[in-house]
Amino acid sequence: MNHLALIEKTQSLIAAGDIVAAEFALVELADTEGDAALMVVLEQLPPKDILAVIREYDNSKESVVNLLVTPEQFARAVVIEKQYKDLTRTHLRGMVNSIIFREGADPLEFLNAIGDLEGGSEALADYFTEKWDRVESFACTGTFDAMRDTGELLSKAALLASAYERPQIEQDEIADHDWMELAWLLRYQCPDLFIEMLTVLRAKARAHAAGLEEDEDEEEELEEDDGKVETGDTDRGKATPAARDSDEESAI
Repeated sequence: MNHLALIEKTQSLIAAGDIVAAEFALVELADTEGDAALMVVLEQLPPKDILAVIREYDNSKESVVNLLVTPEQFARAVVIEKQYKDLTRTHLRGMVNSIIFREGADPLEFLNAIGDLEGGSEALADYFTEKWDRVESFACTGTFDAMRDTGELLSKAALLASAYERPQIEQDEIADHDWMELAWLLRYQCPDLFIEMLTVLRAKARAHAAGLEEDEDEEEELEEDDGKVETGDTDRGKATPAARDSDEESAI
């Protein structure tokens, strides 16, 4: 098969929103010409197109694309995933778990590749957004048990020092191929990246708390106001970004 023609076909399908057909075309190449041929094609696809395929994670089946994507290709895709504006982070967590913890892979190769890119720590913070309090507890105490909120957080120096302490939880105790194991690997195997990620995560938590406080203040003002307030439609929370022409756009 002409690889250039397949690349053009795959990109056209992704641009049209037919991700299933695009993945099928790539899988068919691997079936007919072998994994090496697919890897050649993946090297020539822009990150946005690889992302479009691998983020549609389906745990009921194994994707050959997810099995063959390299740490560098995956990292470039992960850092632009935020363009989809998926507030639930469902797709991000699904593709991270399925690829980083795939059979035979070294999770640290993927984590280091992500950490080497600008925006890598932000992408990891997005992954942990809904687990901020548990990750913060893990950073402070070495366990994932919820802790009492004292308003005090460990400094970067204290976090770095604690990263080299003997783990209170061994990896095999939380080897769930999910967020706990990923947090463990980051803290004890990639401490600098863990601290960078946690710093971003703390900033997100503060911004979220500030936003809630502002919403509460607005609600109180509205309750005191007898007039009606009209609200327009917003585009907050849409799953896909607007199309752009750069290589870092997300495919729709």
